[in-house]
Amino acid sequence: MTRRLLRVVAALGVAASLSGIASVAHAEKRVALVIGNNDYKNVPKLVKAVNDARTMGDTLKQLGFQVMVAENQNRQQFTETLLAFDRVIEPGDTAFFFYAGHGFEIAGQNYLLPTDVPAATEGQEELVRDASILADRVVERLQNKKARTSILVFDACRNNPFERSGTRAVAGGGGLAPMTQLPEGVFSVFSAGPRQTALDRLSNDDANPNSVFTRTFAKELLQPGENLVQVAQHTRRLVSEMADTVKHKQVPVYFDQMVDDVFLSGVAKDAAAASARPADPPPQKLAALPPVSVPRVPKEESTNAPIASFSRHNGGWSVTFSFADPTIGISWRMAGNGDFRETGFIDTLDPRTRKRLPNPSIELPADAQAGTIEVRYVDASGDMQGPFPIKFDPEAALIRDQRKILDMTATSWLSFRQFNGLLVYYSHLVSYRCAIREARIGIDTAVPDKVLKLPACDLRDPSAITAGMLLYEKLPPATQFMSVELTYRDGSVSEIKTFRTANRSNN
Repeated sequence: MTRRLLRVVAALGVAASLSGIASVAHAEKRVALVIGNNDYKNVPKLVKAVNDARTMGDTLKQLGFQVMVAENQNRQQFTETLLAFDRVIEPGDTAFFFYAGHGFEIAGQNYLLPTDVPAATEGQEELVRDASILADRVVERLQNKKARTSILVFDACRNNPFERSGTRAVAGGGGLAPMTQLPEGVFSVFSAGPRQTALDRLSNDDANPNSVFTRTFAKELLQPGENLVQVAQHTRRLVSEMADTVKHKQVPVYFDQMVDDVFLSGVAKDAAAASARPADPPPQKLAALPPVSVPRVPKEESTNAPIASFSRHNGGWSVTFSFADPTIGISWRMAGNGDFRETGFIDTLDPRTRKRLPNPSIELPADAQAGTIEVRYVDASGDMQGPFPIKFDPEAALIRDQRKILDMTATSWLSFRQFNGLLVYYSHLVSYRCAIREARIGIDTAVPDKVLKLPACDLRDPSAITAGMLLYEKLPPATQFMSVELTYRDGSVSEIKTFRTANRSNN
């Protein structure tokens, strides 16, 4: 499938660090879905919506959200993406939904337009309704999943996308209708007020890759000590002032049904200090961070259960177990498949037990099927612990392993060579392509704007480079640098890396 699928998921990292706050909200985690639609088939294409989604995705990851990013979604993909988001939301979570693209208001209701929305004319409102996503339905879904805090942000207040010269468009002007009837626990932000349109840029010389609203809102979200209302208020003022410079009316609006103040980037210093005084009232709540004094233990796992790391090589799989407690013996088997086998020992003494260290690694064949590895160990007292189940998913393990290698070798993603012209080699990316959903490059631009086609992943021989695979491209002789951004198969997105052609080989 293409880049229209989820880039997600985020990076599924949750930043759960809390300084001096003992009383916090009971939400389990922060989850976010951001969608950007540029490539419309039947209505005018957009330029910055996808960039806006990416920027918001990166911003929310910095705030500890598990982020799903989806781009250029048609109606079916949009629905599947929402279903995938439903599955990651649990009661008590903080859920953040961001949409950049075309939106349209019909009879006071707002619709988010997928990329395959038909080109409707006057009297064909039903076509638009049937082909689009009702914004109120997104709110309802979050409520049904019992999210404690729901934040919805719409950068979709653009001109009427159905206007055509010589025809009468579907009734409606630019902008979206206000969402005033929100349930408790919901906070929504619109990039412009009712019937206003939002600016993508301030002038023809404005090279910022993001819309005026998103570039401002993303920065404000990262300001420590600002609650959601303050973020919205500051964004409204700054955007309005920028729009005024080009004589445009754009005043972002927000609708607040929150019971508590919600801080996404930490509470103000005075609130943190107040929490240390027992006589003061409870501190304001910080959304979606678990109490630091009560670590969460995964269900169905013991605190002394081993963990495993998987590494793929030409001969198959290496699986390395890690134990919290000292061990004097390790054994394993595939669940339901014969007797336990000892891993043996290595020629190193464990200073904790003064005995030889058990070999913590085992080998699995390249064609090993998904299943459960059962591991048990003998502790320092001679008692058998376990067995403990460890799930083995070859595809997921391969993606994690190659992703880790790509992160560690980011300086090797591209290399340049002077040979009958300037060439750029990306054989390193080809070698670890199974972890990559999409690779984007930019030539003499800091914004990767071109998709780099990589060969398909072969799970049987994932690192193989075979005859006929394209490993390089020819560049214009004057090229100074290239930028690279990877979207990994798990949905997370790399930082944009820059490679200068001055570092080239003449061999």
